[in-house]
Amino acid sequence: MDQAPDVAGMEVVKGFLNPNQLVDDFGITEGMQIADFGSGTGHIAILMAHKVGETGAVTALDIMEDKLDSVRVRAKADNLNNIATVRANLEVMGSTGLADASQDMVTVINILFQSPQKEEIIKEAYRVIKPDGRLVLVDWKKEAGGFGPPNESRTDENIMQTIVTTAGFIYERPINAGQFHYGFIVKK
Repeated sequence: MDQAPDVAGMEVVKGFLNPNQLVDDFGITEGMQIADFGSGTGHIAILMAHKVGETGAVTALDIMEDKLDSVRVRAKADNLNNIATVRANLEVMGSTGLADASQDMVTVINILFQSPQKEEIIKEAYRVIKPDGRLVLVDWKKEAGGFGPPNESRTDENIMQTIVTTAGFIYERPINAGQFHYGFIVKK
């Protein structure tokens, strides 16, 4: 497979989502408050923290403490003081510890395929997003090839859009998430 270096020096297989391009498409501005649901080791959270600047903040949330440890190490290495880490079970309403309507944006990137309780995660995102705030969602396409999780763990994009609009969001626009993922932004 062809590979090309991305800006952060990581190798990105062509066709897969490029984190730098992806984050550029979110519409992040300085001063925003962003929650990164299921942040993992924090690659996206770190990129977003650079974009929100010193007047903004990113909260990286994950259920696995070792992943949050990685976020903290990466933030320190980049001299970022605008990232908080929270251990949370996103399937439980209120477990994020974030106040109602406190976030300008919530990102849910490549985590919903892991959960049978997608609706609960989306409801928690809705709860913490400010009026007119946005949810950015990226997940694995169904029938997209042999990469990633089993096809039965993936949710069709149209079904996912129905889940988020049923929770109260309004579809805004698609984002380019590469050949194997779909992505879109919805507004509260």
